[in-house]
Amino acid sequence: MKLLLFGYGNIDRQDDGVAWHILRGVAEHYQVMLPAVPEESNRVISPAITTTFALQLTPESAEWVAEFDEVIFIDAHTGSVADLLHVEELNANFQTSPFTHHLTPQSCLALAGSLYGKTPKATLISVRGYEFGFAQNLSKQTEDLARQAVRVIISKIDQAGDLFARHL
Repeated sequence: MKLLLFGYGNIDRQDDGVAWHILRGVAEHYQVMLPAVPEESNRVISPAITTTFALQLTPESAEWVAEFDEVIFIDAHTGSVADLLHVEELNANFQTSPFTHHLTPQSCLALAGSLYGKTPKATLISVRGYEFGFAQNLSKQTEDLARQAVRVIISKIDQAGDLFARHL
């Protein structure tokens, strides 16, 4: 069983880059160090768990997503989402967008299924952002929520038991 932790956002816009901080926290839990800023490469935490980070989901992301059995999408959200830490099981569902290179996680899953014949199980973990200025640090509120998100992801990995843990 292979899990992809797919974070996306802009690390140069404070809380919009929270996904990178969450990926680093999960990796550190498994004694893997990710760089302070994302690089263009994917990082393997274990034979069963891989991380990747992008500015946004694109149609090209679907090919990568289709290679995994399960994907956890990690992103920031604004106050338009009620939960400070939002966790949602996802289904493939193509949603139109006025932008040609921007997808929702559901649309990415739909493309993976349509183009590559595989739609992995998927979850969205979204953290409330408060500050979106030009900096790489998180606001205190989002930093606290990021720590909670790390615990949620580690718990999901632990709950999968043998599926992922035997590969750690």
